[in-house]
Amino acid sequence: VHLGIDAHTLEIRAIEVTDNSVGDAPMLPELLAQIPPDEAVASVTADGAYDTRACHAAIAHRGAQAVIPPRKNGKPWKATFMGASVRNEALKACSRLGWAIWKKWSGYHRRSLVETKMHCFKRLGERVMARTFERQVMALHVRVALLNRFTQLGRPTTVPVVTMAWFRLGLGSSRSAFDLCNQASTGQTPRLVALLRRAARWGEPIESRSVGFPAPRA
Repeated sequence: VHLGIDAHTLEIRAIEVTDNSVGDAPMLPELLAQIPPDEAVASVTADGAYDTRACHAAIAHRGAQAVIPPRKNGKPWKATFMGASVRNEALKACSRLGWAIWKKWSGYHRRSLVETKMHCFKRLGERVMARTFERQVMALHVRVALLNRFTQLGRPTTVPVVTMAWFRLGLGSSRSAFDLCNQASTGQTPRLVALLRRAARWGEPIESRSVGFPAPRA
């Protein structure tokens, strides 16, 4: 199963189902083809397996920015290839700054969103009960529709537990863990310990608030 998601809405926008003999990279142009032509695509993020000329050409054809790490032994491409300029710039940045800095600078880690969505996809079942391939594809499309409906109903808003503790203590929602560090550095340790003890009493309500459920009354 090959999935393409929207990084903003987290909805699955494209799906392709193949057998084990088909790799990931050949499916990227097919996934992009499922996005309406009149809909703008800002960027396409994928792992190093998609560092191929066909993938970069398909992304460039949609006018999108390719966020794909070059292969470790990658060489610059000729400028005549479609999408070669973006790929060569990424290769140059990785060789000078390192892959870790390039991934952080380019926003490559957004790719983890599709990994999370794939995990949710598999949570609906590791196997498909249908026997024929056509019915298996239909069953997988039903899963996509279910996940997209769940996403449309609401998404969790995750915040640091310390921030929620400050909010529940009436100290304002703009406080964060840095306030704790500042208080510890200024010698206000007794007050810090007291606040943390009070915040710990609301462990379950804070956790439930973070996933969108109503907090139980004390």
